[in-house]
Formats: sequence, C-alpha cells, structure tokens
Amino acid sequence: MSYDSVVEKDVLEGKRTASQLPCPCGWTVLIALPEKEDKTEGGVYVPEELRDREHTASITGMVLKMGPDAYQDKEKFPTGPYCKVGDWIMMKSYSGDRLVIHGQEFRLINDDNVRAVVDDPRGVKRL
Repeated sequence: MSYDSVVEKDVLEGKRTASQLPCPCGWTVLIALPEKEDKTEGGVYVPEELRDREHTASITGMVLKMGPDAYQDKEKFPTGPYCKVGDWIMMKSYSGDRLVIHGQEFRLINDDNVRAVVDDPRGVKRL
C-alpha cells in the first residue's frame, strides 16, 4: 500500500473499506502494512525477494480496525489505548497473523503488541 492509497484515505475520512477486510475479534487490532519501495533513496532497484522478506519483517503499519475488547482492560491499560484507528504504529517484527487481500498484506495483532505511534513511518527502519 502506498502512503497515498485509497485504503489510508478512506480510513482517515471515516469511509468504509473493502468488505473483505476481517472484523477483529476480542482484543485484536487490524493493521495494514505499507508497500515496500522498489528502489532505494539512491535509485538502486531492490530485488522482489528482498522486498518480500522486508515486508514480512515489517515493523510499521496503519491501524484500520480494533476488536471490541481492544484496550478495554483498565488494569493493563490504565492510561487508555496506545493508539486509535488511522494511527501509524510500530510493532515487533513478524508479529501477529499475516493475511493478504487483493495483493495487500494485513496483520491481526494483539492490542499490547503496539510498541509506539509514529507520525511518518517512511523514516522508520528495522535493524
């Protein structure tokens, strides 16, 4: 998904997204992963295999939906939710359940797997 994608715009504007997107249950959060660029900032093409590996290990994503129990545990989250729908977040590499819909990768992660909220995920790199 590019940063100008229809999904991102629809989520931020409160519109419905594709009906194939799953509705998270319980304390899970549905995350859309950004599309990996096919060239580096220096103009070097990145092989598809490497892009796929990096995508699988992605640490950033956008919150699309939250399950009804996400962030409801007041003992676990005394100051409230870590994030909200439309936020770009950081998560652990390889976290959650991976799924692909119309060629776009999504993840279902637990609410406590959100590590941080970021303004611009393009500057976040995994080491």
